[in-house]
Amino acid sequence: MIGLEVHAELKTLTKMFCSCKNDADEERPNVNICPVCMAHPGTLPVVNKKAVESVVKVGLSVNGNIADFTEFDRKNYFYPDIPKGYQISQYKYPIVSGGELGGFKLTRVHLEEDTANSKHDRGDFSLIDYNRAGVPLMELVTETHTFPSAEEAGLSASKFAKEFQLLLQYLGVSEANMEKGEMRVEANISTTDDEKKFGTKVEVKNLNSFKSAERAINFEVKRMVALLEEGKGADIVQETRGWDEMKNKTFSQRSKENSADYRYFPDPDIPKFKLHEVFDLEEMKKTLPELPWQKRKRYKEQFGIKDEDVESFVNDFTLSGFFEDVITDLGTDKELAKTASNYITSDLVGQMKKKGDVFKYPHSYHFAELIKMVSDCTINSRAAKDILEILADEDDSPKEIAEKKGMIQKTDENEVRAIVQGVIDLSPKIVTDYKGGKENALMSLVGQVMKETKGSANPVIVKKLLVELLK
Repeated sequence: MIGLEVHAELKTLTKMFCSCKNDADEERPNVNICPVCMAHPGTLPVVNKKAVESVVKVGLSVNGNIADFTEFDRKNYFYPDIPKGYQISQYKYPIVSGGELGGFKLTRVHLEEDTANSKHDRGDFSLIDYNRAGVPLMELVTETHTFPSAEEAGLSASKFAKEFQLLLQYLGVSEANMEKGEMRVEANISTTDDEKKFGTKVEVKNLNSFKSAERAINFEVKRMVALLEEGKGADIVQETRGWDEMKNKTFSQRSKENSADYRYFPDPDIPKFKLHEVFDLEEMKKTLPELPWQKRKRYKEQFGIKDEDVESFVNDFTLSGFFEDVITDLGTDKELAKTASNYITSDLVGQMKKKGDVFKYPHSYHFAELIKMVSDCTINSRAAKDILEILADEDDSPKEIAEKKGMIQKTDENEVRAIVQGVIDLSPKIVTDYKGGKENALMSLVGQVMKETKGSANPVIVKKLLVELLK
């Protein structure tokens, strides 16, 4: 049984309860701090309205219930990265309850402040960077879901985390960059050999990549199952475990706290909120952008492109923007859209990977012209790939490039017939093989004609003429 907790830093100009800059890219330690986020005596927190609005947007997107009444609580625990000795969070009255995302039912989405960043790479002592302390942090908690295997549990959790990351990016409320720690996944895991009772819950914390989340859950489930099968179920204790990326295994960190251990109580320095009065929820829902699952559905229905291409576009705003610009130039023909999609997700993405930072997109109308030339057999696919390579360096008209390079397909049968006959005359052995029943020999002859014409002959016409002349 798996339940997920995902933390995401929100993209606001300032921190959650003060006016310090919220900057995940700041490399100098302890520069974005002030008396409020450093918990100096006498300071008072002021709630960042933009952060609350961001969580409301997420709630509306997942069809959750937006609380009318909400409040902030103090979550008491004593770590060096918590300057106040407590974290401002939400307990009884979260901003969002319920909803569904990526196949998981949701329990709640609430808002809190992030902790400071501990640096443990200094040998026999650690340092604390408080730039992150007080950054608005959204926490999403899922319901517990049951899976039949460790592999399925890990894969489902990874897919959910990816979908949540996409949602945050589409809404523009978080970059959710896991490499920078802007999004962290935690998994609550239990296994049982008795359907009438739950197993002991273990939490694996701070999984900082989708692959880590998948592997950690997979490992931990198998560890628990092995203990149960050996009759050592008592060795599974409620605890927090970490994930060792190098060893590909979890390790014990500390015994797991219960909510009572945190001694939650409403923060007396922060007023209560009536969110239905603060925000026009109906208007906010109308102004939400197209969401990932809506885009998937539209691309399938409107363009009829294959699932892998759809995912490429859903996951890359720039790529999908280019595709839609090309479609604007091509019109509503689904076959043209499919051809364009194939060339973008294979050849253009291939160029992107090959060229790296120096890659630049061609003009969409030039790309659309190229697709039309392929579709009406003005050029063949080999020529199209070559022209695409040229377009990456000189964004010229594909038609002009094809004419200069002699790539326009020869479709005059009389002109092609003479070349085909010449190839037949020079290939007596292949001709004998073909007439002897070796069908593959025909394609060898097609290849020779294409080579002779530098790829400019229409292969359909070439094949037709070969069959005729070899009768």
